[in-house]
Amino acid sequence: MSGGVDSAVAAARAVDAGHDVVGVHLALSRMPGTLRTGSRGCCTIEDSLDARRAAEKLGIPFYVWDFSERFRDDVVGDFVAEYAAGRTPNPCMRCNERIKFAAVLEKALALGFDAVATGHYAHIVTDAHGNRELHRASDEAKDQSYVLGVLTTEQLAHSMFPLGTTPSKAVVRAEAAERGFTVAQKPDSHDICFISDGDTRGWLAERIDPVQGAIVDRDGTTVGTHEGSSSFTVGQRRGLNLGVPAPDGRKRFVLEVRAKTNEVVVGPREALAIRQLSGSRFTWAGQDPVDSGITQPVDGEPGALHPFDCHVQVRAHADPVPAIARVSTLADVSSGDGNGNGNRTMQLVVDVIEPLFGVSPGQTAVVYVGTRVLGQCTIDRTVSADTVNAAPVSADSVSAAPVLTQGRS
Repeated sequence: MSGGVDSAVAAARAVDAGHDVVGVHLALSRMPGTLRTGSRGCCTIEDSLDARRAAEKLGIPFYVWDFSERFRDDVVGDFVAEYAAGRTPNPCMRCNERIKFAAVLEKALALGFDAVATGHYAHIVTDAHGNRELHRASDEAKDQSYVLGVLTTEQLAHSMFPLGTTPSKAVVRAEAAERGFTVAQKPDSHDICFISDGDTRGWLAERIDPVQGAIVDRDGTTVGTHEGSSSFTVGQRRGLNLGVPAPDGRKRFVLEVRAKTNEVVVGPREALAIRQLSGSRFTWAGQDPVDSGITQPVDGEPGALHPFDCHVQVRAHADPVPAIARVSTLADVSSGDGNGNGNRTMQLVVDVIEPLFGVSPGQTAVVYVGTRVLGQCTIDRTVSADTVNAAPVSADSVSAAPVLTQGRS
């Protein structure tokens, strides 16, 4: 129970359904703020008191669980490390993956509970054989299935989302008011919870030592300098301070952050168009694509899967776009014998039908089949649309095309 309206109503519905419910508020900071500022931040002392009042209204036990150290290491630490490596992470995905549906669920199961219920807007569907699938919520405007894309089959088996079939947030607020919850009109929390003032760049500057480096064009020409590459993100246009204008006079955008060489690569907006993305850290939510009858394995290549139609979403509030996904082998030639015989890992590769803009390594790509969340990957590599065949992507062309694995843009 975060102290917001959604988790309060979710708890109430779990009680109404006859479950034995215990309210738990997560203390994710050893020095929480006292008050929220509108929709900024969460997990404040005010939030914990709001959660406690909702639990008292429901007549259920209430506890505060201290996960501050785990949150610091697994979410905040990961956030800093990813930016230092030139990547753009999603801390909400990491929190769901490593805290709410890992650390919390582990403790809950050890204490004898059956499931963790949250106020997320997502829906679990169970088929005739007992297999659970994660689907979008009925209210598409509030759908939060994207940030739950990291859930595994085992975690889905012990998850509940009582708000998943609710037609709108207005219905939840009205229900909260009818139940007498003081949080009925409490603003939603939107920003990164541990950066309550919204100044991500300033927050990172205090934790990553800035090192001056070059801003280069796509051909390697130096066009400016920066005071620290970790303060730049793919797609950024403002604050570049370029000393050399583009030959055509057009605005330039950040295309890539090269942490190893401390370079920021800039170029025209059309170079932000991404045709392909891939990642070796991928998981399936529920049954995998083969067991689900969506695709078939590739003969002679263990773990590889034939291309299949899907939609992919790369941000929590982005529109899903049509795509073709497959699983293929990624060769690590650096560990081999010089003849390409190195270690081989599997990667989820997604070719989008129409280019996506401003996709960065470190973001999460969630794959949907219809309304179902099939799985996700953390993006390791991207390929710009102007570096591959400009013809529309199709399942036939993807299956016949070579796998593009080198470079990020």
